[in-house]
Amino acid sequence: MKILIAGLLLLSSSSYAGEVSILEVSVECPGSCTFSVTLEHGDQGWNHYANQWDVVTLDGKLLKSRVLHHPHDDEQPFTRSLSGVLIPEGVNKVKIRARDSKHGYSREEYIVDIPGRS
Repeated sequence: MKILIAGLLLLSSSSYAGEVSILEVSVECPGSCTFSVTLEHGDQGWNHYANQWDVVTLDGKLLKSRVLHHPHDDEQPFTRSLSGVLIPEGVNKVKIRARDSKHGYSREEYIVDIPGRS
């Protein structure tokens, strides 16, 4: 089962220049989950670029991170996937957060429903 969430729930809609924006999230969970996250950021080479996004429980437990090892100056927005994310029993929603190498984590976070869980 695949679920596509385009801006399902924006916890903080205000964003200032330089923060990473999460544009879209899709989740597929046949057992462990695969997340595909589309980010947009004004990457400026190695000194300032979107360098990571995380899958986190609503109470703040980090489940898994997708590290971005290089800038995407000429590829905006861009989508990267992360597979093998184990979602604990009883968890039916997680949040996605993103960071860049200069500002750290963006204030913007998304809550995503886990397919097949209610």
